[in-house]
Amino acid sequence: MKPIPNPYRTGKCFFCREENPIGLKLIFHETETEPRELVLQWEASPLYAGFGNILHGGIQSGLFDEIMGWTTHHLTRQMGVTTALQVQFLKPVYVEQKIEVRCRIESRDGDIIHLAAEIKNQRGQTCTKANGTYALVDLDKFEKLVEPADR
Repeated sequence: MKPIPNPYRTGKCFFCREENPIGLKLIFHETETEPRELVLQWEASPLYAGFGNILHGGIQSGLFDEIMGWTTHHLTRQMGVTTALQVQFLKPVYVEQKIEVRCRIESRDGDIIHLAAEIKNQRGQTCTKANGTYALVDLDKFEKLVEPADR
């Protein structure tokens, strides 16, 4: 798998930017097989636990949102914004264990992208699944959304 360079200019992203001192600094890779997927391998610190040693569901949801955004951008070469995210928690995901997050585009309907993703534990068991919908937007509109002039 080959790492994907970060295409986003801002250094603020909690999930994907090295420059964020409290961020996760995630690095995404693209598979070399079909269907094309983006993959993240990561081990969560105990700082991200919810109850006990279970990775907080909000962090899991954030991982899905991040990898889906990257998948949309990388595979369509267009910017996308989240319009829906549905997460299904099947088994606990534990901190201090390697996990793998995978995402692929399931279908496209014009400017709407439908994605599927899953988190697997270090034994390869699917623990969490997600489906997401992203709307493609042109770069000017995207930049106005993320950096509004009237804030």
